[in-house]
Amino acid sequence: MKMLFFLAAFLVAIGILVAVHEFGHYWVAKKLGFKVLRFSIGFGKPLVMRVGKDADRTEYCVAAIPLGGYVKLLDEREGEVSPAELHRSFTRRPVLHRIAVLLAGPAMNLLFASVLYAILAMVGTEIVKPVIGQVRFDSPAAAAGLQRGDEIVRVGDRNVGNTEELQIALIRQFTDDGVIPLRVRRDGTERSLTLRVAGDRRAMTEPGRLLPGLGFDLATWNADTLVHDAPLGSAGARAGLRAGDRLLAVDGQSVANRMEFIALVSGAPGRDISIEVEREAKRLRIVAAVPRIIEQGRPIGRLGITLEEGPQSWPPGLVETHRLGPIDAVSSGVAKTWEMSTLTVQMLWRIVTGQVSAKNISGPISIAEFAGISAYLGPTAFLAFLAIISVSLGVLNLMPVPLLDGGQVVYQVVEAVKGTPLSERAQLFGQQVGIALLVVLMSLAFYNDISRHLN
Repeated sequence: MKMLFFLAAFLVAIGILVAVHEFGHYWVAKKLGFKVLRFSIGFGKPLVMRVGKDADRTEYCVAAIPLGGYVKLLDEREGEVSPAELHRSFTRRPVLHRIAVLLAGPAMNLLFASVLYAILAMVGTEIVKPVIGQVRFDSPAAAAGLQRGDEIVRVGDRNVGNTEELQIALIRQFTDDGVIPLRVRRDGTERSLTLRVAGDRRAMTEPGRLLPGLGFDLATWNADTLVHDAPLGSAGARAGLRAGDRLLAVDGQSVANRMEFIALVSGAPGRDISIEVEREAKRLRIVAAVPRIIEQGRPIGRLGITLEEGPQSWPPGLVETHRLGPIDAVSSGVAKTWEMSTLTVQMLWRIVTGQVSAKNISGPISIAEFAGISAYLGPTAFLAFLAIISVSLGVLNLMPVPLLDGGQVVYQVVEAVKGTPLSERAQLFGQQVGIALLVVLMSLAFYNDISRHLN
């Protein structure tokens, strides 16, 4: 049932985003005098088709393979065109008009993202302040002097006001020298700190590895954390942990919830840790040897116990709801789209140059999973998911790769400079290169998806 829900959410998301993208091509083509033969959501055999009542008799259809779409324009390269309509063929329209049609698809995706971000800003979104939770011993965060309760207000030259802005700023600041200037607020006063990262910095750019690699977690909810079961033979049972024990602290650091305890144990492979527990109204101290295991190619600690968590509550002031008026929301939507677009370009470039792990490239399996999770969380989460995927779709289609809109724009620019179209041989070679690049990219994305699930 869960798989069907995720699949349905994925198909709805793809359908919306493809419709928005292709509508950009369609609308500008119509306005500039191109003849549109077909507007299709999906590829392959049409399942539903309607013929427009205008003079062009444009076909509108939903096809069998729901993983894309297209707008088919009148083009003499694809068949005979009557002399009366030759002036409306794609190749006969002015170069600037052709470029405008090609750019309209990505532009519509970016516009759509701006609208979604503006709607989210007007509806109001909950933000979590970037407050430090646990700080791991012998980590860059500990060496820099970060402490539990510090609120990060600036990374490099960027102010941050929530956890999302913090992670984006950290990714942007994560450079070859491994130096990350911070500004934190502690006890009402601000102070400057510097994170210095040594070792394999590229590995830290893998999904979910940045904050653990820096050595800190962000503050989250509070909830009593109890041992649900300590199986015989497990490291936790050998140390003396029992079902029902309430976990209070690890190595002197208080445990706010189940995730913090897991993070502290995971970060202590192969060493002894001191665990404070409450058992039958008494506070006990237990020393546990944490076994070292390898997970996803890196050592982590595991005690082999299962946990349960009580009711969750957020610390006062950690979570806030931000809501903007219509004018400010529109401005915020445009600014957010620009920020996410530039971040996407920066990440792509760093992946190509080897600064960032290629494991950040997600395929359809991961996108379907994210679509399902966001739909499960509610309308605002699903809209936020649509916005970021729409930005990615817009930016990727602007890449100068044949078969993509950006590559076709390059063809038109070359024609404008030369005064004649590229030869068929050159265009065919470009298409072959484009297909090869897309096959490599999709293969990598599928590999990442499958590898992540196997791990």
